[in-house]
Parts: sequence; C-alpha cells; structure tokens
Amino acid sequence: MVQRVVILGGSFGGLHVTHALLKKRNKDLKVILVSKNSHFFWNIASVRAIVPGQIKDEDILRPIAPALARYPSSSYEFLIGEATGADFASNTVTIALKDGITSTVPYDHLVLATGANYDSEVPTPWKASNSYDEILSLLHSTATAASQANHITVAGAGATGVEVAGELAYEWGNTKQIVLLSGSSTVLGNDIAGPAAANELKKLNVTIKYNARAVSSKKLDSGKTEVTLENGETITTDLYLPTTGMSPNTSYIPAEYLLGNKTVDVDEFLRVKNTTNVWAVGDVVSKPRAGFMITQKQAASAAKNIELALQSKQPVPAKGLPVDILACAVGRGRGAGRMGSIKLPSFGVWLAKGKTLGMPMAAGYIDGSVA
Repeated sequence: MVQRVVILGGSFGGLHVTHALLKKRNKDLKVILVSKNSHFFWNIASVRAIVPGQIKDEDILRPIAPALARYPSSSYEFLIGEATGADFASNTVTIALKDGITSTVPYDHLVLATGANYDSEVPTPWKASNSYDEILSLLHSTATAASQANHITVAGAGATGVEVAGELAYEWGNTKQIVLLSGSSTVLGNDIAGPAAANELKKLNVTIKYNARAVSSKKLDSGKTEVTLENGETITTDLYLPTTGMSPNTSYIPAEYLLGNKTVDVDEFLRVKNTTNVWAVGDVVSKPRAGFMITQKQAASAAKNIELALQSKQPVPAKGLPVDILACAVGRGRGAGRMGSIKLPSFGVWLAKGKTLGMPMAAGYIDGSVA
C-alpha cells in the first residue's frame, strides 16, 4: 500500500525533506509538497537584494516544479497553497489552494516546515511569507525606495537588522543617513560577536541608537514615516525597515501542540509530542534557535526518521551542529561572527558568507544534492 507523506512548506526544510525522500525511489511512497510560493526563495540574500543591481530575480527566486520533474510523476504531487488547519487525530490537513479551492489532504506522515514571518505593519521581504509575484514586487519596491531615500531607519539589531543596515551602508553610507535601532545596549543581543558587528557598522557610517525599541510607525502626508520609540521619542525617516517580531507560521496547528512562544513542541526525534507521525523542522521549531544551518540538519534528521518509520523501525535522536556558528555579513566587504565561543575574523566571515550570501548553495536545494 502506498504511504503518503505530506510536507507543508517549500523552503529550506521542506524542500530538503522532499528531495531526501524522493531520492530513495520508494515505489510505495508518495510525497505531497505544499508550498505557498511556486518558487524557492533564497531569503538569506534578501538583505542585499534591496540594493538595486546586486541580486538577479532569477537567482534569489527559483521555480520549484522543475526541481521535482526528475522524479516519476506518480511519486509526488506539488500543491501551491497554504495550510489553514490540521487534525492530527484524523491524519488530515486542510489546504487553501491557489485557485481558491479548499482541500482536505490525508497523510500517513506529516512534516511541518512552514517557517516564520515578520509580524510588522510594514511589509518586508525578509521571509517567503507571500506569493512569488508579491515577494518580487516587494523586493523591487523596497530597492526603489532605498535608492530614493536620504534617511533610512532599520529597526532591530539582531542578525537580520545588522545585515540590512550593513548592506545599505556599504552602498550609501557616505551619501545617506542609515540609522539602526537596537532595543538593548548592544547589537546581536548579548552575543560575543556583537561588539565586532557594531564596530564594522560604524566603519560604514551607520548610526546605532541603543535602548531604542520601536513600538509603532505611521505614514505621514509628506510620504515620510514617523517611528515612535518605547521611550516616547519619535524619528522621522524616508524609509522604515523593521526586522523585529519574527513569529512562527503555526496558526493552523492545534494549540495543544504548541509552546508559549507558538513554536511546535517536539521530542528528541523532531517528532511533535503526543503524536506518532507528525514531524517539525526549521523556524516552526526554533530549537536551539532559528537558523539556516540548523534547519538543514533538522531536515536531514526528520527525513531519516520518516524513512525508519516507513520501515516500522524506531527513530533515532536528531543530530545538531557540532558547534553553534553565527555569521553576520556587514555589507559586501566585511562581517562579524563566531564559532562556538571563538570569534571569527571579519575577512573569514566575508569569505564564508558575506561574499555571496550563500547564493551558490541555492542550486543544491533545487537539484536535491544537499539532501
């Protein structure tokens, strides 16, 4: 009897698991990939794509359908849609398809890989939270706005905020005022790479405002944006780019399977607790934290455990990274980061990440070689 594995999410985790299972050429398995986006979005490079002329559309957004065409058509199905509900007791998920039709899809195993989005009143292109056309339009409009602005305010001094400010300042640090708002007294939280990142930003003429947490914003009649800080101070800027408030896309999952921060509660096997056949990877888990390399390791482990389950074998504990790595590009020439507790030189971070923002690796996700 053919067993059905439904994978929700066509980004790093979901596409990885899809390829890993399909490459086994198991005739008794059918993989159903559900993605809101028809294209795989290399969002790591979105911070550079808002600088005109730096990233080609076809490099940052690649179609998923051709990536699956090498497999027998009977072994997979690709649905463009969004999960709106899940019933783990009846082994079904509800999918709102692109054409407006709602479908109830049964599964033998389910993979939750729907990622996260930035919960902000201002649309940003840092995550694949919209359709292909919407993401492309947002990248283009943000790039146009950035090129026309004289004053740009980036809210949030986590990794994304640091990289956004760095990219903008590398291009325009001598001609535009780039302001980075940090809600604390550091950048990158309390990470040991924070001081190095702040130093690299200052070299690019970024103004860092510490203890300046943005709480709201409003568009003015002039076209500018007024940003209100927690202390009551306001900043008027030509372009406002928030990078805070990332939350997992788990609204379709019953609350009893979620933790207080809305992430999915999983066991050591990446199986959702109190289930036998539901697995979760990536930003919906955020354990030990959200991160591209962490998601890649989780996807490999989840795929392995699904293979074992299909053979009626016991799962094995998920394997994580041997050492936690943080790498922050700061523009197209510098970077800051660490490997475990060891600080990395700026040039090393640039070579490993900042030079290309991992763009050459996108091909491996499309052709399945990473899985």
